[in-house]
Amino acid sequence: MSSATKTLELLNHFTTDRPEIGLSQLCRLAGRDKATTYRHLQALEMAGFVEQNPLSKQYRLGPVVLHLAHVREATVPRKASARAALVALSDATGETAHVTVLSGKTLYALDDCESPRHGIRAVVDINVFPLHATASGICALAFGPDELFDFAVTKLEKFTETTPNTKDELSELISSARETGLGRGNQSFEVEILGLAAPVFDHTGLLAGAVSVASVASRFTPELEQVTKSELIVAAREISRNWGGTLPSHIEAAWANSLTQPHSMETTS
Repeated sequence: MSSATKTLELLNHFTTDRPEIGLSQLCRLAGRDKATTYRHLQALEMAGFVEQNPLSKQYRLGPVVLHLAHVREATVPRKASARAALVALSDATGETAHVTVLSGKTLYALDDCESPRHGIRAVVDINVFPLHATASGICALAFGPDELFDFAVTKLEKFTETTPNTKDELSELISSARETGLGRGNQSFEVEILGLAAPVFDHTGLLAGAVSVASVASRFTPELEQVTKSELIVAAREISRNWGGTLPSHIEAAWANSLTQPHSMETTS
């Protein structure tokens, strides 16, 4: 890994829940020594990617990040063009819908929409999705570049009792996703949260990300599963079209087969 990559990776530790990070905390999060982390922070600060809060002395994202975000959205307006599909998906299922984008080997949150139908609902509060532990991540592994799998098996962090933490367990989930055209996460990242995801493609003809539904497991009935499958497929087609992509024929065939099969995910209570 190059020094530039290690430096830029520090930015991934800033989140809405953790907008400011001190040097010592960042060392622990990144797993690096203080001298190296400080040197990387200085480089980021000089380029405007981070700045130091004069009161707390902690670091936060700098103005360059805001500029780049505006440029990205203006030139590749993926968030805006996915919004209508997300709202429709959330309305149809009564659950939380969200979309992720794949950049290199990282799956980032792009947008989400919570349905007001239920008081208790899934909340998307992470910026980077674990490839092995989420429905979106399984989708990326199943339909994205082959090297993603080799990367994912080096980071099999155990989040819950059902998180796959062996190469064979992960391979089984990927095989299932390829058969159905849908990624699945059964309480593998958060207890009581069950997810389904469909792949999204862009103008390059390659996987661009995934559109997903996260449901409270105890109310994920066979009927809701069937509705979620159907609506996910509609959303994936619409978002792919808006992003200039088309769905590969083998994924369309897998979806057609999946919709005619008996309900494959048991209700959790």
